[in-house]
Amino acid sequence: MRLGDHTLSSNLFLSPLAGYTNLPMRLTLRELGGLGWATTDLVNARSLLERNRTALKLVETGPGDQPLSVQLFGSEPGEMREAAVLCQELGVQGIDINMGCPVRKVTRIGGGSAMMTELDKTARLVRGMVDAVRIPVTAKMRLGWDEENFTAPDLVRALEDAGVAAVFIHGRTRAQGFSGTVNLAGIRAVVRAARSIPVIGNGDVTTPGAARHMIDETGCAGVSVGRGAFYDPWIFRRTARYLETGVLPPEPDFAERLRVMRLHFGRYCDFYGEAHGARLFRKVAPWYARRFGPAKDFNQRMLTIGSRAAFEEALAGYLAWRRQFCDDAGELLPRYEPAPLAASFLPGATGGAAPAAIPVPKGPVEVW
Repeated sequence: MRLGDHTLSSNLFLSPLAGYTNLPMRLTLRELGGLGWATTDLVNARSLLERNRTALKLVETGPGDQPLSVQLFGSEPGEMREAAVLCQELGVQGIDINMGCPVRKVTRIGGGSAMMTELDKTARLVRGMVDAVRIPVTAKMRLGWDEENFTAPDLVRALEDAGVAAVFIHGRTRAQGFSGTVNLAGIRAVVRAARSIPVIGNGDVTTPGAARHMIDETGCAGVSVGRGAFYDPWIFRRTARYLETGVLPPEPDFAERLRVMRLHFGRYCDFYGEAHGARLFRKVAPWYARRFGPAKDFNQRMLTIGSRAAFEEALAGYLAWRRQFCDDAGELLPRYEPAPLAASFLPGATGGAAPAAIPVPKGPVEVW
């Protein structure tokens, strides 16, 4: 598919996750294959213009990290326009506007989902950004503020008129947060409302089967994966293969999971510095462990890592503890295998294996 002037390698996108979709994660996912386009963590436009160190770290990129969008949030048209120009000068391939974040400290300043409540004002802000840059501008939004304010179909038409290149639609309202079932009919209504721009579906895409079902049921041009990439960093490669051939590649084995986690951890240390990177990885490691089987010991050990050596020591201790749950060949006994992942919107899904919300960073929104 195409996004602006770019021809993408797949119709699979990485959604921004505040505090997680940094350069180390993006490079790791891209190396595994199948990812067509990635977006940074959400970044406060004002903080970026002030050259806040944290904001600049959020948008830092490097070789192999293309195509890339920076996701901006804010409600002041001048700041959003100037921040878009700055991002273009930094060399990224696109700008994404956050209209979907349900977190109160984002919506209280008029950003995120709050932008869906004032269509004319939002359209003017977007038009100013589109006119200021040469790279494509996209928008990430939800179905509406709540069930009584289902504004997404009207908003997608207003955004299309304002010149956006694509819209990403999360199939929940702001009031739902990350709970409840993703509304495929709602996504389908947004797809039908758009006249010519691609609409990308999002929400609970945790398996290749979920991605295909969302595309088939809604007609969306592609899917954007967020939390599903934590459980299965191979999801883009596996989904691309499944969409192309109809053959579902198996999940990676435990050894491959460890290899990629080590790679991801190493990039954290390189990017943030060893001590700080190791501390930050404490919140990432448990997401890998969700597919390890028994992992209580692992999660406890990861709480204290502060160096590369400490990480390897903690991992060695966990591997020794894990043997009690394995057979003589080192394979996890069937009764300890993690339950299959299931999207909330798939037929027959019970929700038992649905992903939990990933918390956004603490602290004032100005430093995001």
